[in-house]
Amino acid sequence: MDREFIAERQKGLQNYLNVITTNHILSNCELVKKFLDPNNYSANYTEIALQHVSMFFRSEPKWEVVEPLKDIGWRIRKKYFLMKIKNQPKERLVLSWADLGPDKYLSDKDFQCLIKLLPSCLHPYIYRVTFATANESSALLIRMFNEKGTLKDLIYKAKPKDPFLKKYCNPKKVQGLELQQIKTYGRQVLEVLKFLHDKGFPYGHLHASNVMLDGDTCRLLDLENSLLGLPSFYRSYFSQFRKINTLESVDVHCFGHLLYEMTYGRPPDSVPVDSFPPAPSMAVVAVLESTLSCEACKNGMPTVSRLLQMPLFSDVLLTTSEKPQFKIPTKLKEALRIAKECIEKRLIEEQKQIHQHRRLTRAQSHHGSEEERKRRKILARKKSKRSAVENNEEHSAKYSNSNNSGSGASSPLTSPSSPTPPSTAAAPGLGKRCKGRDVRVASSTPTPTSSSSLTSFEHRGALTVSTPGCEWREPRGLTQLHPEFPKRNFEESRNL
Repeated sequence: MDREFIAERQKGLQNYLNVITTNHILSNCELVKKFLDPNNYSANYTEIALQHVSMFFRSEPKWEVVEPLKDIGWRIRKKYFLMKIKNQPKERLVLSWADLGPDKYLSDKDFQCLIKLLPSCLHPYIYRVTFATANESSALLIRMFNEKGTLKDLIYKAKPKDPFLKKYCNPKKVQGLELQQIKTYGRQVLEVLKFLHDKGFPYGHLHASNVMLDGDTCRLLDLENSLLGLPSFYRSYFSQFRKINTLESVDVHCFGHLLYEMTYGRPPDSVPVDSFPPAPSMAVVAVLESTLSCEACKNGMPTVSRLLQMPLFSDVLLTTSEKPQFKIPTKLKEALRIAKECIEKRLIEEQKQIHQHRRLTRAQSHHGSEEERKRRKILARKKSKRSAVENNEEHSAKYSNSNNSGSGASSPLTSPSSPTPPSTAAAPGLGKRCKGRDVRVASSTPTPTSSSSLTSFEHRGALTVSTPGCEWREPRGLTQLHPEFPKRNFEESRNL
Protein backbone atom coordinates (compact mmCIF):
# COMPACT_ATOMS: atom_id res chain seq x y z
CA MET A 1 0.00 0.00 0.00
CA ASP A 2 1.00 3.63 -0.46
CA ARG A 3 3.06 4.91 2.47
CA GLU A 4 1.48 8.35 2.34
CA PHE A 5 -1.98 6.78 2.49
CA ILE A 6 -1.01 4.67 5.53
CA ALA A 7 0.53 7.69 7.27
CA GLU A 8 -2.59 9.73 6.60
CA ARG A 9 -4.84 6.99 8.02
CA GLN A 10 -2.62 6.65 11.11
CA LYS A 11 -2.80 10.39 11.71
CA GLY A 12 -6.58 10.35 11.35
CA LEU A 13 -6.90 7.41 13.76
CA GLN A 14 -4.69 9.19 16.30
CA ASN A 15 -6.84 12.33 16.09
CA TYR A 16 -9.96 10.20 16.55
CA LEU A 17 -8.51 8.51 19.65
CA ASN A 18 -7.47 11.88 21.06
CA VAL A 19 -11.05 13.14 20.81
CA ILE A 20 -12.38 10.01 22.52
CA THR A 21 -9.86 10.00 25.35
CA THR A 22 -10.36 13.69 26.10
CA ASN A 23 -14.08 13.05 26.66
CA HIS A 24 -14.40 12.22 30.35
CA ILE A 25 -17.30 9.78 29.97
CA LEU A 26 -16.01 8.01 26.85
CA SER A 27 -12.52 7.60 28.27
CA ASN A 28 -13.98 5.56 31.18
CA CYS A 29 -16.06 3.35 28.89
CA GLU A 30 -15.29 -0.37 29.08
CA LEU A 31 -15.22 -0.75 25.28
CA VAL A 32 -12.63 2.02 24.92
CA LYS A 33 -10.43 0.57 27.65
CA LYS A 34 -10.62 -2.91 26.12
CA PHE A 35 -9.64 -1.51 22.73
CA LEU A 36 -6.67 0.47 24.05
CA ASP A 37 -5.49 -2.04 26.67
CA PRO A 38 -6.92 -5.52 25.95
CA ASN A 39 -4.47 -7.33 28.24
CA ASN A 40 -5.59 -5.57 31.43
CA TYR A 41 -9.30 -5.45 30.56
CA SER A 42 -9.90 -8.93 29.20
CA ALA A 43 -11.93 -10.30 32.14
CA ASN A 44 -15.72 -10.57 31.98
CA TYR A 45 -16.74 -8.71 35.14
CA THR A 46 -20.44 -9.42 34.64
CA GLU A 47 -19.74 -13.16 34.94
CA ILE A 48 -17.50 -12.60 37.96
CA ALA A 49 -20.22 -10.52 39.64
CA LEU A 50 -22.84 -13.21 38.96
CA GLN A 51 -20.62 -15.82 40.57
CA HIS A 52 -20.29 -13.75 43.73
CA VAL A 53 -24.02 -12.95 43.80
CA SER A 54 -24.89 -16.65 43.39
CA MET A 55 -22.68 -17.54 46.33
CA PHE A 56 -24.44 -14.82 48.35
CA PHE A 57 -27.89 -16.25 47.52
CA ARG A 58 -26.90 -19.63 48.92
CA SER A 59 -26.70 -18.15 52.41
CA GLU A 60 -29.49 -15.58 51.89
CA PRO A 61 -32.34 -17.40 50.12
CA LYS A 62 -34.95 -14.66 50.64
CA TRP A 63 -33.51 -12.53 47.79
CA GLU A 64 -34.11 -13.11 44.12
CA VAL A 65 -32.65 -11.54 40.97
CA VAL A 66 -35.19 -9.92 38.65
CA GLU A 67 -32.80 -8.75 35.92
CA PRO A 68 -29.26 -7.38 35.49
CA LEU A 69 -29.07 -3.60 35.07
CA LYS A 70 -26.50 -3.59 32.33
CA ASP A 71 -24.02 -0.69 32.20
CA ILE A 72 -26.13 1.75 34.23
CA GLY A 73 -22.94 2.88 36.00
CA TRP A 74 -19.60 4.10 34.68
CA ARG A 75 -17.34 1.69 36.59
CA ILE A 76 -16.06 -1.39 34.82
CA ARG A 77 -15.67 -3.47 37.98
CA LYS A 78 -19.00 -2.53 39.55
CA LYS A 79 -22.20 -4.29 38.45
CA TYR A 80 -25.89 -3.77 39.30
CA PHE A 81 -28.87 -6.15 39.51
CA LEU A 82 -32.54 -5.47 40.04
CA MET A 83 -33.71 -7.51 43.05
CA LYS A 84 -36.86 -8.44 44.92
CA ILE A 85 -37.73 -10.09 48.21
CA LYS A 86 -39.59 -13.36 47.76
CA ASN A 87 -42.30 -12.57 50.30
CA GLN A 88 -42.62 -8.97 48.99
CA PRO A 89 -42.60 -9.43 45.20
CA LYS A 90 -43.75 -5.90 44.33
CA GLU A 91 -40.85 -4.12 46.01
CA ARG A 92 -37.79 -3.53 43.87
CA LEU A 93 -34.28 -3.19 45.17
CA VAL A 94 -30.88 -2.67 43.56
CA LEU A 95 -27.91 -4.90 44.36
CA SER A 96 -24.47 -3.48 43.63
CA TRP A 97 -21.33 -5.62 43.56
CA ALA A 98 -17.83 -4.14 43.35
CA ASP A 99 -14.30 -5.47 43.27
CA LEU A 100 -11.49 -4.00 45.38
CA GLY A 101 -9.66 -0.94 44.08
CA PRO A 102 -6.05 0.34 44.29
CA ASP A 103 -6.73 2.45 47.41
CA LYS A 104 -7.90 -0.38 49.65
CA TYR A 105 -5.65 -0.06 52.73
CA LEU A 106 -7.94 -1.48 55.42
CA SER A 107 -7.25 -4.95 56.76
CA ASP A 108 -9.74 -7.60 55.68
CA LYS A 109 -11.23 -7.76 59.16
CA ASP A 110 -11.67 -3.99 59.51
CA PHE A 111 -12.94 -3.75 55.94
CA GLN A 112 -15.68 -6.34 56.50
CA CYS A 113 -16.68 -4.78 59.85
CA LEU A 114 -17.04 -1.31 58.31
CA ILE A 115 -19.04 -2.61 55.33
CA LYS A 116 -21.46 -4.36 57.67
CA LEU A 117 -21.69 -1.16 59.71
CA LEU A 118 -23.11 0.88 56.80
CA PRO A 119 -26.80 -0.18 57.26
CA SER A 120 -26.67 1.41 60.72
CA CYS A 121 -25.84 4.83 59.25
CA LEU A 122 -28.89 7.08 59.54
CA HIS A 123 -28.82 10.59 58.10
CA PRO A 124 -31.50 12.65 56.33
CA TYR A 125 -29.16 13.19 53.37
CA ILE A 126 -27.63 9.70 53.07
CA TYR A 127 -29.46 7.04 51.05
CA ARG A 128 -30.09 4.13 53.38
CA VAL A 129 -28.35 0.77 52.88
CA THR A 130 -30.73 -2.16 53.37
CA PHE A 131 -28.11 -4.91 53.47
CA ALA A 132 -24.31 -5.07 53.19
CA THR A 133 -21.73 -7.84 53.29
CA ALA A 134 -18.14 -8.33 52.13
CA ASN A 135 -15.39 -10.91 51.72
CA GLU A 136 -11.65 -10.58 51.19
CA SER A 137 -12.01 -9.54 47.52
CA SER A 138 -15.32 -7.67 47.05
CA ALA A 139 -18.42 -6.17 48.65
CA LEU A 140 -22.14 -6.50 48.01
CA LEU A 141 -24.80 -3.96 49.04
CA ILE A 142 -28.56 -3.73 48.56
CA ARG A 143 -30.61 -0.52 48.49
CA MET A 144 -34.18 0.36 47.56
CA PHE A 145 -34.71 1.10 43.86
CA ASN A 146 -35.79 4.69 43.17
CA GLU A 147 -37.89 5.24 40.05
CA LYS A 148 -36.97 8.94 39.88
CA GLY A 149 -33.30 8.16 39.67
CA THR A 150 -30.38 10.36 40.59
CA LEU A 151 -29.71 14.09 40.41
CA LYS A 152 -27.91 13.50 37.10
CA ASP A 153 -31.05 11.80 35.72
CA LEU A 154 -33.03 14.91 36.66
CA ILE A 155 -30.55 17.25 34.96
CA TYR A 156 -30.33 15.18 31.75
CA LYS A 157 -34.01 14.10 31.71
CA ALA A 158 -32.86 10.46 31.58
CA LYS A 159 -34.37 7.12 32.59
CA PRO A 160 -32.54 5.42 35.50
CA LYS A 161 -32.39 1.96 33.87
CA ASP A 162 -30.77 3.11 30.61
CA PRO A 163 -27.03 2.57 30.03
CA PHE A 164 -24.70 5.30 31.30
CA LEU A 165 -23.46 6.34 27.84
CA LYS A 166 -26.96 6.58 26.42
CA LYS A 167 -28.18 8.71 29.35
CA TYR A 168 -25.39 11.25 29.69
CA CYS A 169 -22.91 11.22 26.82
CA ASN A 170 -24.99 13.08 24.22
CA PRO A 171 -28.01 14.80 25.84
CA LYS A 172 -30.72 16.11 23.55
CA LYS A 173 -31.36 19.19 25.66
CA VAL A 174 -28.97 21.07 27.94
CA GLN A 175 -30.72 22.96 30.71
CA GLY A 176 -29.70 23.71 34.28
CA LEU A 177 -31.85 23.66 37.39
CA GLU A 178 -33.70 26.58 38.92
CA LEU A 179 -31.91 28.77 41.43
CA GLN A 180 -33.90 27.54 44.41
CA GLN A 181 -33.17 23.93 43.52
CA ILE A 182 -29.47 24.74 43.22
CA LYS A 183 -29.47 26.39 46.63
CA THR A 184 -31.43 23.61 48.38
CA TYR A 185 -29.65 20.64 46.85
CA GLY A 186 -26.26 22.29 47.30
CA ARG A 187 -26.91 23.01 50.97
CA GLN A 188 -28.07 19.43 51.62
CA VAL A 189 -24.96 17.95 49.97
CA LEU A 190 -22.67 20.25 51.95
CA GLU A 191 -24.39 19.27 55.20
CA VAL A 192 -23.79 15.56 54.64
CA LEU A 193 -20.17 16.18 53.59
CA LYS A 194 -19.58 18.10 56.81
CA PHE A 195 -21.15 15.23 58.78
CA LEU A 196 -18.81 12.67 57.21
CA HIS A 197 -15.75 14.89 57.68
CA ASP A 198 -16.58 15.38 61.35
CA LYS A 199 -16.92 11.60 61.76
CA GLY A 200 -13.53 11.03 60.12
CA PHE A 201 -15.15 8.93 57.41
CA PRO A 202 -13.41 9.35 54.03
CA TYR A 203 -15.64 9.87 51.00
CA GLY A 204 -14.09 11.47 47.87
CA HIS A 205 -16.74 10.17 45.42
CA LEU A 206 -19.16 13.05 45.02
CA HIS A 207 -20.76 13.50 41.59
CA ALA A 208 -24.32 13.91 40.28
CA SER A 209 -24.84 10.16 39.74
CA ASN A 210 -24.04 9.51 43.42
CA VAL A 211 -26.80 11.84 44.65
CA MET A 212 -30.20 10.16 44.81
CA LEU A 213 -33.36 12.27 44.56
CA ASP A 214 -36.12 11.45 47.03
CA GLY A 215 -38.79 14.09 46.47
CA ASP A 216 -37.10 17.44 47.18
CA THR A 217 -34.33 15.82 49.18
CA CYS A 218 -30.87 14.82 48.02
CA ARG A 219 -29.36 11.68 49.54
CA LEU A 220 -25.74 10.63 49.13
CA LEU A 221 -24.89 7.21 47.65
CA ASP A 222 -21.93 4.82 47.62
CA LEU A 223 -20.25 5.43 50.95
CA GLU A 224 -18.62 2.02 50.46
CA ASN A 225 -16.46 3.23 47.55
CA SER A 226 -13.74 4.70 49.77
CA LEU A 227 -13.65 1.50 51.88
CA LEU A 228 -13.26 -0.56 48.69
CA GLY A 229 -10.45 1.75 47.54
CA LEU A 230 -12.12 2.67 44.24
CA PRO A 231 -10.88 5.69 42.22
CA SER A 232 -12.97 8.85 42.13
CA PHE A 233 -15.00 9.85 39.06
CA TYR A 234 -13.11 13.18 38.90
CA ARG A 235 -9.64 11.82 39.76
CA SER A 236 -8.24 12.72 36.35
CA TYR A 237 -9.10 16.36 37.14
CA PHE A 238 -7.90 16.92 40.71
CA SER A 239 -4.79 14.73 40.31
CA GLN A 240 -3.37 17.56 38.16
CA PHE A 241 -3.42 20.07 41.04
CA ARG A 242 -0.99 19.50 43.88
CA LYS A 243 -2.93 21.70 46.31
CA ILE A 244 -5.91 19.32 46.19
CA ASN A 245 -4.19 16.65 48.25
CA THR A 246 -6.67 15.70 51.01
CA LEU A 247 -10.00 13.90 50.79
CA GLU A 248 -11.72 16.97 52.28
CA SER A 249 -10.35 19.20 49.51
CA VAL A 250 -11.26 16.49 46.97
CA ASP A 251 -14.87 16.59 48.17
CA VAL A 252 -14.97 20.39 47.86
CA HIS A 253 -13.51 20.29 44.33
CA CYS A 254 -16.03 17.61 43.33
CA PHE A 255 -18.80 19.76 44.78
CA GLY A 256 -17.68 22.50 42.36
CA HIS A 257 -18.22 20.08 39.46
CA LEU A 258 -21.65 19.16 40.84
CA LEU A 259 -22.67 22.81 41.24
CA TYR A 260 -21.49 23.62 37.69
CA GLU A 261 -23.59 20.73 36.31
CA MET A 262 -26.67 21.80 38.27
CA THR A 263 -26.24 25.41 37.08
CA TYR A 264 -25.50 24.90 33.37
CA GLY A 265 -26.93 21.42 32.70
CA ARG A 266 -23.60 20.00 31.56
CA PRO A 267 -20.10 19.40 32.98
CA PRO A 268 -17.32 21.96 32.40
CA ASP A 269 -15.36 21.56 29.15
CA SER A 270 -12.06 21.74 31.00
CA VAL A 271 -10.72 22.43 34.47
CA PRO A 272 -9.63 24.94 35.66
CA VAL A 273 -12.38 27.16 34.25
CA ASP A 274 -11.13 30.53 33.01
CA SER A 275 -14.51 32.23 32.71
CA PHE A 276 -18.02 31.15 33.68
CA PRO A 277 -21.13 31.62 31.51
CA PRO A 278 -23.98 33.78 32.86
CA ALA A 279 -25.58 32.15 35.90
CA PRO A 280 -28.93 32.65 37.67
CA SER A 281 -27.09 34.51 40.42
CA MET A 282 -23.64 36.00 41.02
CA ALA A 283 -23.62 34.07 44.29
CA VAL A 284 -23.43 30.86 42.22
CA VAL A 285 -20.45 32.19 40.28
CA ALA A 286 -18.70 33.12 43.53
CA VAL A 287 -18.88 29.52 44.75
CA LEU A 288 -17.78 28.17 41.37
CA GLU A 289 -14.79 30.50 41.33
CA SER A 290 -13.75 29.30 44.79
CA THR A 291 -13.70 25.66 43.64
CA LEU A 292 -12.99 25.51 39.89
CA SER A 293 -11.07 28.66 38.93
CA CYS A 294 -7.35 28.76 38.14
CA GLU A 295 -6.63 30.60 41.39
CA ALA A 296 -8.57 28.06 43.48
CA CYS A 297 -6.87 25.05 41.86
CA LYS A 298 -3.47 26.71 42.31
CA ASN A 299 -3.89 27.93 45.89
CA GLY A 300 -6.22 25.30 47.37
CA MET A 301 -9.86 24.63 48.14
CA PRO A 302 -12.01 26.28 50.82
CA THR A 303 -13.46 24.15 53.61
CA VAL A 304 -17.03 22.84 53.62
CA SER A 305 -17.78 25.14 56.58
CA ARG A 306 -16.57 28.12 54.53
CA LEU A 307 -18.88 27.17 51.64
CA LEU A 308 -21.85 26.88 54.03
CA GLN A 309 -21.23 30.48 55.12
CA MET A 310 -21.28 31.86 51.57
CA PRO A 311 -24.42 33.86 50.52
CA LEU A 312 -25.65 31.13 48.15
CA PHE A 313 -26.26 28.66 50.99
CA SER A 314 -26.28 30.64 54.23
CA ASP A 315 -29.95 31.65 53.94
CA VAL A 316 -31.28 28.15 53.04
CA LEU A 317 -33.60 26.71 55.71
CA LEU A 318 -33.54 22.93 56.04
CA THR A 319 -36.58 21.24 57.56
CA THR A 320 -35.87 17.72 58.76
CA SER A 321 -36.77 15.86 61.91
CA GLU A 322 -34.45 12.88 61.40
CA LYS A 323 -31.49 12.86 63.74
CA PRO A 324 -28.15 11.73 62.23
CA GLN A 325 -26.71 8.51 63.68
CA PHE A 326 -23.50 6.77 62.72
CA LYS A 327 -21.57 5.12 65.52
CA ILE A 328 -18.07 4.01 64.58
CA PRO A 329 -16.02 2.12 67.23
CA THR A 330 -12.76 3.76 68.28
CA LYS A 331 -10.65 0.95 66.82
CA LEU A 332 -12.30 1.32 63.44
CA LYS A 333 -11.92 5.11 63.58
CA GLU A 334 -8.16 4.65 63.94
CA ALA A 335 -8.15 2.19 61.02
CA LEU A 336 -10.07 4.75 58.92
CA ARG A 337 -7.61 7.48 59.82
CA ILE A 338 -4.62 5.37 58.74
CA ALA A 339 -6.37 4.31 55.52
CA LYS A 340 -7.25 7.95 54.75
CA GLU A 341 -3.60 8.98 55.19
CA CYS A 342 -2.48 6.19 52.84
CA ILE A 343 -5.03 7.25 50.20
CA GLU A 344 -3.83 10.86 50.40
CA LYS A 345 -0.18 9.79 50.26
CA ARG A 346 -0.78 7.83 47.05
CA LEU A 347 -2.62 10.82 45.59
CA ILE A 348 0.32 13.11 46.38
CA GLU A 349 2.78 10.69 44.74
CA GLU A 350 0.59 10.48 41.65
CA GLN A 351 0.34 14.28 41.47
CA LYS A 352 4.12 14.52 41.75
CA GLN A 353 4.62 12.08 38.87
CA ILE A 354 2.09 13.93 36.72
CA HIS A 355 3.81 17.25 37.48
CA GLN A 356 7.24 15.85 36.51
CA HIS A 357 5.84 14.32 33.34
CA ARG A 358 4.21 17.60 32.34
CA ARG A 359 7.47 19.50 32.92
CA LEU A 360 9.36 16.98 30.80
CA THR A 361 6.74 17.15 28.04
CA ARG A 362 6.84 20.97 28.03
CA ALA A 363 10.63 20.93 27.86
CA GLN A 364 10.65 18.46 24.97
CA SER A 365 7.97 20.43 23.15
CA HIS A 366 9.88 23.68 23.70
CA HIS A 367 13.21 22.29 22.48
CA GLY A 368 11.55 20.64 19.50
CA SER A 369 9.68 23.74 18.36
CA GLU A 370 10.69 25.52 15.15
CA GLU A 371 11.29 28.80 16.97
CA GLU A 372 13.61 27.16 19.48
CA ARG A 373 15.55 25.36 16.74
CA LYS A 374 16.07 28.68 14.91
CA ARG A 375 17.21 30.31 18.15
CA ARG A 376 19.71 27.54 18.80
CA LYS A 377 21.07 27.84 15.25
CA ILE A 378 21.58 31.58 15.68
CA LEU A 379 23.34 31.04 19.01
CA ALA A 380 25.52 28.35 17.44
CA ARG A 381 26.54 30.72 14.63
CA LYS A 382 27.35 33.49 17.10
CA LYS A 383 29.39 31.09 19.23
CA SER A 384 31.23 29.82 16.16
CA LYS A 385 32.06 33.38 15.05
CA ARG A 386 33.20 34.31 18.57
CA SER A 387 35.40 31.23 18.74
CA ALA A 388 36.90 32.05 15.34
CA VAL A 389 37.67 35.62 16.44
CA GLU A 390 39.24 34.40 19.66
CA ASN A 391 41.33 31.85 17.77
CA ASN A 392 42.54 34.54 15.34
CA GLU A 393 43.44 36.86 18.19
CA GLU A 394 45.29 34.07 19.96
CA HIS A 395 47.11 33.14 16.76
CA SER A 396 48.06 36.79 16.15
CA ALA A 397 49.34 37.12 19.70
CA LYS A 398 51.44 33.97 19.32
CA TYR A 399 52.77 35.17 15.95
CA SER A 400 53.68 38.57 17.44
CA ASN A 401 55.42 36.95 20.38
CA SER A 402 57.34 34.65 18.06
CA ASN A 403 58.49 37.64 15.98
CA ASN A 404 59.66 39.51 19.07
CA SER A 405 61.52 36.49 20.37
CA GLY A 406 62.89 35.77 16.89
CA SER A 407 64.52 39.26 16.65
CA GLY A 408 66.50 38.58 19.76
CA ALA A 409 67.28 35.01 18.77
CA SER A 410 69.79 36.18 16.11
CA SER A 411 72.33 36.75 18.88
CA PRO A 412 73.63 34.10 21.19
CA LEU A 413 72.11 33.71 24.62
CA THR A 414 73.80 35.60 27.43
CA SER A 415 76.03 33.58 29.63
CA PRO A 416 74.99 33.50 33.27
CA SER A 417 78.47 34.72 34.22
CA SER A 418 78.40 37.69 31.85
CA PRO A 419 78.72 41.04 33.61
CA THR A 420 75.86 43.51 33.25
CA PRO A 421 76.92 46.84 31.69
CA PRO A 422 76.45 49.93 33.86
CA SER A 423 73.16 51.72 33.23
CA THR A 424 74.88 55.05 32.56
CA ALA A 425 77.22 53.73 29.86
CA ALA A 426 76.50 54.27 26.19
CA ALA A 427 76.40 51.21 23.96
CA PRO A 428 78.77 51.11 20.99
CA GLY A 429 76.89 51.50 17.76
CA LEU A 430 73.66 52.41 19.61
CA GLY A 431 71.65 54.96 17.59
CA LYS A 432 69.79 57.93 19.00
CA ARG A 433 67.45 60.41 17.42
CA CYS A 434 68.70 63.95 17.75
CA LYS A 435 67.06 66.75 15.85
CA GLY A 436 65.52 64.29 13.41
CA ARG A 437 68.82 62.56 12.44
CA ASP A 438 70.26 59.19 13.34
CA VAL A 439 73.79 59.59 14.78
CA ARG A 440 76.27 57.25 16.40
CA VAL A 441 77.38 57.80 19.95
CA ALA A 442 80.81 56.57 20.86
CA SER A 443 81.47 55.42 24.33
CA SER A 444 84.10 57.37 26.28
CA THR A 445 84.61 54.53 28.62
CA PRO A 446 86.39 51.29 27.92
CA THR A 447 84.12 48.61 26.65
CA PRO A 448 84.61 44.95 27.49
CA THR A 449 86.07 43.14 24.54
CA SER A 450 84.82 39.70 25.43
CA SER A 451 82.21 38.34 23.12
CA SER A 452 80.01 37.26 26.01
CA SER A 453 79.94 40.78 27.42
CA LEU A 454 79.08 42.27 24.10
CA THR A 455 76.43 39.70 23.51
CA SER A 456 74.87 40.30 26.90
CA PHE A 457 75.00 44.04 26.35
CA GLU A 458 73.40 43.74 22.91
CA HIS A 459 70.74 41.21 23.91
CA ARG A 460 69.38 43.16 26.86
CA GLY A 461 69.18 46.51 25.04
CA ALA A 462 68.23 48.33 28.23
CA LEU A 463 70.84 51.09 28.21
CA THR A 464 69.66 54.70 28.52
CA VAL A 465 71.61 57.99 28.12
CA SER A 466 70.36 61.35 29.29
CA THR A 467 71.53 63.90 26.73
CA PRO A 468 69.88 67.27 26.47
CA GLY A 469 68.05 67.81 23.18
CA CYS A 470 68.00 64.17 22.29
CA GLU A 471 65.16 61.66 22.55
CA TRP A 472 66.03 58.01 22.85
CA ARG A 473 64.17 55.34 20.97
CA GLU A 474 62.48 52.38 22.64
CA PRO A 475 65.26 50.05 23.77
CA ARG A 476 65.72 47.35 21.17
CA GLY A 477 68.16 44.71 20.10
CA LEU A 478 71.08 45.63 17.86
CA THR A 479 69.51 44.02 14.83
CA GLN A 480 66.48 46.26 15.17
CA LEU A 481 68.28 49.62 15.46
CA HIS A 482 68.36 50.10 11.69
CA PRO A 483 66.67 48.08 8.99
CA GLU A 484 69.89 47.95 7.00
CA PHE A 485 72.11 47.04 9.92
CA PRO A 486 74.52 44.53 8.36
CA LYS A 487 75.09 41.28 10.06
CA ARG A 488 78.67 41.48 8.89
CA ASN A 489 79.34 44.57 11.08
CA PHE A 490 78.00 42.64 14.01
CA GLU A 491 80.39 39.73 13.29
CA GLU A 492 83.26 42.13 12.95
CA SER A 493 82.48 43.87 16.22
CA ARG A 494 82.51 40.51 17.91
CA ASN A 495 86.04 39.87 16.69
CA LEU A 496 87.41 43.14 18.04
